Amino acid sequence: MRAGSGGATGRGRGGTVGRAFQAAFPLTVPIAAGFLFLGCSYGLLMHAKGFAFLYPVCMAFFIFAGSMEFVTVNLLLSAFNPVAAFMLALMVNARHLFYGLSMLGKYKNMGWKKPYLIFAMCDESFAINSSARIPEDVDRGWFMLFVNLLNRWYWIFGTALGWLVGGLLPVSTRGIEFVLTALFLVIFLDQWMGTDGGLRAHLPAMIGVLASAGCLMVFGSDGFMIPSMIAMLVLFVALRPWLDELKTGGDHDKRDDMEVTA
Repeated sequence: MRAGSGGATGRGRGGTVGRAFQAAFPLTVPIAAGFLFLGCSYGLLMHAKGFAFLYPVCMAFFIFAGSMEFVTVNLLLSAFNPVAAFMLALMVNARHLFYGLSMLGKYKNMGWKKPYLIFAMCDESFAINSSARIPEDVDRGWFMLFVNLLNRWYWIFGTALGWLVGGLLPVSTRGIEFVLTALFLVIFLDQWMGTDGGLRAHLPAMIGVLASAGCLMVFGSDGFMIPSMIAMLVLFVALRPWLDELKTGGDHDKRDDMEVTA
């Protein structure tokens, strides 16, 4: 059977599906650890804000955009503003536009699987599907489908578990909304500390911080989010050639240091 054709039937199809699941599942186990924890945090937050069980579960099932789901909590509790919500969702998830373009070739000839692969693609699924070395006897379409499916259900299960645990905790969950701020702060610090090359290498992060701080002073805490995202997008596009040059220069410096050490 040709890989990716999905044309096997009967016992052959069962074997194809089973091999694809066995190949995909181990690669998603590390994702499960992170998604279950973050999903629980989101479920706890929704419980603390007074939402019924169906709200976080349905949002996890239909939206499936982790950071945007956290942001949606405040959108649901604030004044109705669909334009601002649309712009915010577009800015927060704009990176998927580039993910989608890079996956067009891999999703070719996927048949009925293609719509779900597009809908359920997240950062982690993209990382696995774009770089995994799929064995020759494993159907490519089923493999990528199981990666997306498993990662999505890790998040949904974690969300449901978090909400249920939130109702059993003997302590107050007041202030748990800070979990989103803490999440982004930890991600920022991890990337900052994991980047070598001095201040030049940290320039993109500094642009993000300064753009956010400037928009906060100009537009205030209630209206700075969308302007800061737009400002960062414009600055990154305008400075991309220079930033790429700095990155290339940093790589050359690192190679030179390795050669000297050797």
